[in-house]
This record gives sequence, C-alpha cells and structure tokens, in this order.
Amino acid sequence: MKVLVGFITTPEGEAALEAAIAEAKLRSATLVVVHSLHGGGRDEDLLPEYTRALHEVENRLRGEGVDFEIRELVRGNSPGDDLLKFATDEHVDLIVIGIRRRSPVGKLVLGSNAQDILLGADCPVLAVKP
Repeated sequence: MKVLVGFITTPEGEAALEAAIAEAKLRSATLVVVHSLHGGGRDEDLLPEYTRALHEVENRLRGEGVDFEIRELVRGNSPGDDLLKFATDEHVDLIVIGIRRRSPVGKLVLGSNAQDILLGADCPVLAVKP
C-alpha cells in the first residue's frame, strides 16, 4: 500500500505531511513524498532551499519509523498533473494534499492544483487544512 503526499514548504504542506505520516502509520503503508518543480526560472533558484527541506523531511521520517520514498520531479508539468500521473503510474492508494482558502477569482487566474487533484484522482484524496 502507498500513501502519496505532495511536498511544499508552506503551512499547507506541513499539514499534509503530518496527515500523510499518520495515514501511513495507520495503514502500515509506504509514504511517498513527492516534490514537483516546473524546471527553469524561479524554481531552480529555490533548489537549495528545497534540498535542505527534503533532507529535514527524510530525517524526520526516519525518526518516525515510517517506510518512505522521496521523489523530486522536474518534468515541466504543474504540481497537480505531476501528482496525478505519479499516483496512476505508481498505483498509489491514497493522496494527501494541503489546501488553503482562495477566492473564486484567485482560482480562475491561478488555477488550483488541489482542485485538479480532487477531481482527477483515481484513488481517494485526503485534503487537510493547516
């Protein structure tokens, strides 16, 4: 059994990681932590920050005694598309995502990875707030 969580260094990402750890323990599942970057531009400027953060997550998961994998994806896709494709390809049983409140205009202009995942996933999705 696999539980997938999209990793990002925000309060929403932290809430998702917490919930995913709990679900992986509850289900005796492998926790797959995925970090998705578009590649190029600002994303590459943030690589040292994310590398450090992923290392902290790895240490934390070792301490929690959770079976885990960490994957960094740089495929040029949106994070929502990356998580959906990964979940399908890897036969994930549960996706855990962090959500935040956004205005309808904000969703229209910027899109919503959470909405894409909730509507497009072939498996159950657990959405958590910080």
